[in-house]
Amino acid sequence: MIVRIMGEGQVKLADSHFAELNALDDELLTEMESGDGPGFRATLTALLDKVRELGTPLPDDSLEPSELILPAPEASLEEVRALLSDDGLIPG
Repeated sequence: MIVRIMGEGQVKLADSHFAELNALDDELLTEMESGDGPGFRATLTALLDKVRELGTPLPDDSLEPSELILPAPEASLEEVRALLSDDGLIPG
């Protein structure tokens, strides 16, 4: 799957990593619902760091369609809330 981190670029991520990422996504959703700003920031950072760690960066000139778009690291709680689906940021 091709994942874009807004403002950074794209990475190719194996589907086998999504269970681990979904755990962080669930935590992020809970923090957003409770209005836990510091927890939200820490978990968003952890989620994006994990995507960077597990993914393989695509070249900057690559124009692959992104199957998943994640917010920029500095995104506010309100900006991330606008990107959410019923499943959170990551489907499943």
